[in-house]
Amino acid sequence: MTVLLVGCSGAADDPGEAKKRDASTRASASPDPGGTGGGAGPSAEETFVPDPARLPKTRAEARDFIDRVIAGPDSFGPGVVKRSPYESDPATWPVLGEDCVWQQRKPAPGVLATLTRSFEVPAERGKGPVRLGAVVTVHRTREDAAREMAESIEESMRCPTQQLREGEQIGSMISGALFGGEATQATSEDSLTELGEYRSSELGGPHHYFWQQAQTLQFTVAVTGKGAKGRTEREIDDLVVHAQGMMLARLESAVEKQN
Repeated sequence: MTVLLVGCSGAADDPGEAKKRDASTRASASPDPGGTGGGAGPSAEETFVPDPARLPKTRAEARDFIDRVIAGPDSFGPGVVKRSPYESDPATWPVLGEDCVWQQRKPAPGVLATLTRSFEVPAERGKGPVRLGAVVTVHRTREDAAREMAESIEESMRCPTQQLREGEQIGSMISGALFGGEATQATSEDSLTELGEYRSSELGGPHHYFWQQAQTLQFTVAVTGKGAKGRTEREIDDLVVHAQGMMLARLESAVEKQN
């Protein structure tokens, strides 16, 4: 069953909220690596057989795995470039505090390795810059990865408005969850989607905000897109979905049992 978690205020029949729910359903399926789009099909668990020998068991193996899987600029499509700083400190990962402010802290004990990369579609005439991010986390066990997914759902409900960093805020969020095999979700064991409004002291707002995270085996991969003036919701969604699909394809290739 599809789970829709509403983390914002407003009437249930608000046309704006209905539009966001439609977008959540539309974007919950990552396209195939060839870009032909999603569609109903077997779940990842039915078509993907991992080789236990290829699963990372040490921090060094986990870091190597991340290097092979995490998105680069080309994973989003043309026109995307690296932002500075490009990569996060591997000794930290983002944690949402009780005050609904994101902070960089030491990774949880169940994390072998994690890395965040930052990207941008540069501003052009009449359009502001699109800020993008990609995260890959290797947990020690599948249960640890599933716990991260559950905590992400809880965070959306606990903090419908969140401060990303100084001068950046997201709010009015709607979250959706799909397990493998549900609806058009056929690329991972579990998938989460968040839609909301992004505000920035630099870029103004509200602008479209879109986040997707997926879990397969002991791994989670996530992509974030933050809009700007002149950028459409579809433009942001397509960038996020494309990069997410690329990372999931690389993940399967990295650990799939060889014939």
